[in-house]
Amino acid sequence: MLKTVPSLRAFAVSLCGHQDLADDLVQDTIMKAWAKQESFAEGTNIKAWLFTILRNEFYSQMRKSGREIQDTDNAFTERMSTHPSQYGAMDLRDFRKALNRLPDDQREAIILVGASGFSYEEAAEICNCAIGTIKSRIARARGKLQEMLDIKGEADFGPDANSAAVIGSAFISRPA
Repeated sequence: MLKTVPSLRAFAVSLCGHQDLADDLVQDTIMKAWAKQESFAEGTNIKAWLFTILRNEFYSQMRKSGREIQDTDNAFTERMSTHPSQYGAMDLRDFRKALNRLPDDQREAIILVGASGFSYEEAAEICNCAIGTIKSRIARARGKLQEMLDIKGEADFGPDANSAAVIGSAFISRPA
């Protein structure tokens, strides 16, 4: 087996085009051959057997690499991360409870403009009131919702500081 290593390496370089990749391919080939030595038939050509293993390993690695993305700095991985969904579900439940506690006129105005996408003018026409009244109802509704949900600023949206730190550090602490 060891006598064939130089020939295997030359063949691997011809397939890969890089000596370092060829060395890895030869090492993988020798390891597979060693692990499957019971499948080698005595009296047959060991060199051909090893070359077949090397060739098959090369094509397997090529197929696999076609499905993989190089991400040494975790740029792709970080964009794929998501925050735990249970926080969003709990926030939505809290929002619905607070929305239902608003006076009917304020709830109606904020749903028409904020959730349904109507303009102030359209909402005023639907509610049969002045535009200023709609604007006032929405402003009061927003204020009450912020108060009920204890929202003081933009930092209160999204994951809390502890969750964000855990999710962010999960990618930093992984070995490359």
